[in-house]
Amino acid sequence: MLMPKRVKYRKQMRGRMKGKAYRGSDVSFGDFGLQALEPGYISARQIEAARRAIVHAMKRRGKVWIRIFPDKPYTKRAAETRMGKGKAPVDHWVAVVKPGRIMFEIGGTDPSTAQRALTRAKYKLAVRAKIVSRDVPGEA
Repeated sequence: MLMPKRVKYRKQMRGRMKGKAYRGSDVSFGDFGLQALEPGYISARQIEAARRAIVHAMKRRGKVWIRIFPDKPYTKRAAETRMGKGKAPVDHWVAVVKPGRIMFEIGGTDPSTAQRALTRAKYKLAVRAKIVSRDVPGEA
């Protein structure tokens, strides 16, 4: 699963997810992409599940680009534990996703296969998403 090799600080504050993603909002590498429509946290497990769904649907043809990385530690207290005693240990890692962010891209496959693969991946994620295609300048 994806996680940073090392971090400067073990634990982070949650922060806020306001605004839209202006960086990473265009299909840059492949021909089709999966774009987030709402803000949220995507866990490393969800990213891996979506990646496997895409690879399986494409039958290992074409190429997949993962445009998000889980670099935020998410802490969670054990069940039935009393409050206090400091901040909980890191439970898993998440990627912060804002609306407009391209999360996955695929290339080297036909549009119907791409549509099927990205639809399968969409079901694995915790945010609503839509399938977008590359805007080629000069074509209308």
